[in-house]
Amino acid sequence: MDAIDRRILAILQENGRLSNQEIAERVNLSPSPCLRRIRRLEESGVIRGYVALLDPQKLGLGLLAFVNVRLEKRGPIAPGRAGSTHADLFRAAVQTWPEVVACHAMTGDMDYLLRVQIEDMAHFSRFVQEQLLHHPSVVDVKTSFSLETFKETTALPIV
Repeated sequence: MDAIDRRILAILQENGRLSNQEIAERVNLSPSPCLRRIRRLEESGVIRGYVALLDPQKLGLGLLAFVNVRLEKRGPIAPGRAGSTHADLFRAAVQTWPEVVACHAMTGDMDYLLRVQIEDMAHFSRFVQEQLLHHPSVVDVKTSFSLETFKETTALPIV
């Protein structure tokens, strides 16, 4: 990856809807070589995809919670789940919970950190009681609620 590729990536992170022609002009390339570079970045997985970033407030999802989860490390797995670990079962369940917009395996006292975007406390209560605490691998849950977001970006620092 050279300096032109990095400029292309920075431009796309800022506005993924620009046409190839607009990107090419900004990096001083003709459209064909610019498109080849973008396709190469896509095929190599550097560019994972393109999305529309939505405003959770305007969608009625105004409550943001960060949930630390600790899992059972020993003990039997649910019957019929031979070969699976508690972590495997939990990770599979997280994939089915739309409220969880990010999940990270963590070091320290807790095993996972969930970023949960929900409507309100009633929605959060239902999620915790009916999904999270109902999961057989979950031992402990600790939650912090976001009071204010003053920086949030999807742009990575391209060096």
